[in-house]
Amino acid sequence: MAKTKKPIVALIYDFDGTLAPGNMQEFGFIQAVKKNKNEFWEKSNDLAVEKDANPILCYMASMIRDASYYDVEITKKSFVNFGKDVKLFNGVKEWFKLINEYGKEKGLTIKHYINSSGLKEMIEGTPIFKEFECIYASSFLYDKNGVAYWPAVAVDYTAKTQFLFKINKGIKEISDNHRINEFIPEEDRPVPFERMIYFGDGETDVPCMKMVKVHGGHSIAVYGDNKKKTTAMKLIREGRANFACKADYSKDKDVYSVVKRILDKIKADYDFNRLLDIHKNQAEKCKQ
Repeated sequence: MAKTKKPIVALIYDFDGTLAPGNMQEFGFIQAVKKNKNEFWEKSNDLAVEKDANPILCYMASMIRDASYYDVEITKKSFVNFGKDVKLFNGVKEWFKLINEYGKEKGLTIKHYINSSGLKEMIEGTPIFKEFECIYASSFLYDKNGVAYWPAVAVDYTAKTQFLFKINKGIKEISDNHRINEFIPEEDRPVPFERMIYFGDGETDVPCMKMVKVHGGHSIAVYGDNKKKTTAMKLIREGRANFACKADYSKDKDVYSVVKRILDKIKADYDFNRLLDIHKNQAEKCKQ
């Protein structure tokens, strides 16, 4: 008898403010260019307003500009090294093993994804880098000397939604604009929206949270402080998120409890739908 394939569940995370407090540039890079975080982001945001430009592209341009002015190395290796200093929320390092084991107990295959406006190169320096099936994030192009000179990918709130469809269709390459537009029947897509769980904390996550929720998946607004908690509760009231949890990923905390219950529901729904299909197929055979 053929072994039944386990259904895949995608856990999709923003990074800054979701898995880590603050923005990743604040852990080493901003200090290297002799600025404090408020000064850096104020100038970057002012540039976006002044030029009516994309804020993500403007922060990336600001990084290149400031690094050049202060003679700070911005190679891929240096970004990875900055990433090693990124602080993570409590329980994040242990989270993946914890939730993978629970998924396995339920007969589910858990896959983790990053969907972030932050820098892929810095995420690669964190101790959780290898936990992810794919990282969709902003990144740089590098010249022949390995120095960053231009944005390769800039992920803003609208760009984030396209990556949900890439996960839905099993596409890892950001550059692939062909398969993403091909028709694939819903039943042939590896990760249906109803088997997605989206974790986010801020404005750039709202379209993704809403999209996942509307299509039958589940969105969790996480918060690290009272200000973020107010935002998270507002997202629930507005119907954009299903749950709001403090950003503590330890086993005895709310996030773990909520995700376990979601996985229970996903497995129950999957088994129920398989049962429906079995009876439908039996009925069709009787008709022949």
